[in-house]
Amino acid sequence: MKEKLTKIKQHPKYDTILNWGKLISITGGAQVIVQAVSFFSGILIIRLLPLHEYALYTLANTMLGTMTVLADGGISTGVISQGAKVWDDKKKLGVVLATGLDLRRKFAIGSLLIASPVLIYLLLHNDASWLVTLLIVTSLIPAFFAALSDTLLEIVPKLHQDILPLQKNQIEVGVARLLLTAITIFIFPWTFIAILASGLPRLYGNIKLKKIAFSRIDSTQKPNALVRNEILSVVKRMMPEAIFFCLSGQITIWIVSLLGTVSSLASIGAIGRFGVVLNFFVVIFSTLIVPRFAKLTINKSSLNNTILIILAGCIALMVFVIAMTSIFSNELLWILGKKYKNLNHELVLSIICSGISFVQVCFFGLNNSRGWVINPILYISVTILSIISSVMVFDVSTLVGILYFNIAVTSVQAILLVFYSFYRVNLNDYM
Repeated sequence: MKEKLTKIKQHPKYDTILNWGKLISITGGAQVIVQAVSFFSGILIIRLLPLHEYALYTLANTMLGTMTVLADGGISTGVISQGAKVWDDKKKLGVVLATGLDLRRKFAIGSLLIASPVLIYLLLHNDASWLVTLLIVTSLIPAFFAALSDTLLEIVPKLHQDILPLQKNQIEVGVARLLLTAITIFIFPWTFIAILASGLPRLYGNIKLKKIAFSRIDSTQKPNALVRNEILSVVKRMMPEAIFFCLSGQITIWIVSLLGTVSSLASIGAIGRFGVVLNFFVVIFSTLIVPRFAKLTINKSSLNNTILIILAGCIALMVFVIAMTSIFSNELLWILGKKYKNLNHELVLSIICSGISFVQVCFFGLNNSRGWVINPILYISVTILSIISSVMVFDVSTLVGILYFNIAVTSVQAILLVFYSFYRVNLNDYM
């Protein structure tokens, strides 16, 4: 037995496997806690908010995501692609981060000017009063300002694989959110209170995240014109896609908020909550896989094999989650409460869409980490064609119809990104 253990330890792959095992156990264990806490917070909100209030909550959180994407516009992609080149140099990495944060603050102003009027209109359209609308818009500010920098600050510990402090910070933020939600929403079951309970802990976590990132860089560095131009070159390629993503990525919510009922809007938000299961793997993927993929040497055979393994893993995980959801759909709907019973078919369709979106997000992250930005004209044109075709096929005024519509559009986007990964690896001029 001892001889076998000695041979295993002497195997050339032993240290690599052991290192991966440690990283996955640390990241996975922490993310189980983070996602579980996030899930319980979400369930509290779903069960305690009245149907109309939860519909407004779904709409507001969707717009928060849109505002964050607009404020980024490809900046985080530019930062990680530039940071991966100088990750072991404190000064140079400090310059990259400082430049990215400076650009993000400027983009945030435009994001607010564009998104706020749209959110106000949609809230009023869905029977929110002016007072409630203003309270909801104001309550989004803490979460939005935290989102301006946290995605950039996380790049530094991810590149250095400082996983433990990053995960610890996420756990603290999640627990604070759960406690604040539990304390407030029982007494004040209103949308803006639920949003504040989520946003305020993110501000606290953002402060701690800054300390984690600054320990690995020279925080005295200033924005650099050359680095800014490199990041903006990525932004110029990604901005059209980012803007389009804001429209197409949440198109189901936009369509339901304009053409559907308040009940449908609340239902699509509630059953979509179970997508948090896949968010757990998205975080692990972006923390462990994406930074390492970004640093891989240029080797066509190795990159092709890596992409194939990642694709197979994503599909296997997606199928498993869909199967478990179908088997336990009654139990899952019981968790949401009586307001959302008998949505078994809709729940499975929602998870299918979340699974396809998981593949899409993973390959979007892989491509961006190496600065592979798909031609926005191609991406937008293909997506628009898929949207038009799907609208003609499915009845988007119903909840089931809008879910089928979402599956079709997301599938096209995911397939396009997967093929683009292989295309970029096998370009003749890439080698």
